[in-house]
Amino acid sequence: MRIKKGDYVQVISGTEAGSKGRVLVAFPRKNKVIVEGINFIYRHMKKSQQNPQGGRVEKEAPIDISKVMLYCPYAQAPTRVHYRYEEVADKKEEAKSKEANQDDQKVQDVAKREKRIKVRYAKKSKRQI
Repeated sequence: MRIKKGDYVQVISGTEAGSKGRVLVAFPRKNKVIVEGINFIYRHMKKSQQNPQGGRVEKEAPIDISKVMLYCPYAQAPTRVHYRYEEVADKKEEAKSKEANQDDQKVQDVAKREKRIKVRYAKKSKRQI
């Protein structure tokens, strides 16, 4: 699933089409998300100590992931997402190995080792999201 909690999305189909909001909760196994301020339903609550008056309570319901699209703030439009792997050298390992080992070969091996990080990019603006 390419949409995560905290992402800013736009609804692309249904009665709420065109409205934007932040993702509050993502359900990857169900392919659904709850978006802030979109797809309200009414819960009819019984009288209780927490809710002494009872009545109808309005809350957000999950919306299918196929109906929302990630919103790119740079392009000011909904966009698709692609991933790139970027390599980042791990400086901590390099420093520890220099202090602990005096052998030059081991130091060079650790310095060559780099971490690969998965980074999300917007297809429209080609910028990191």
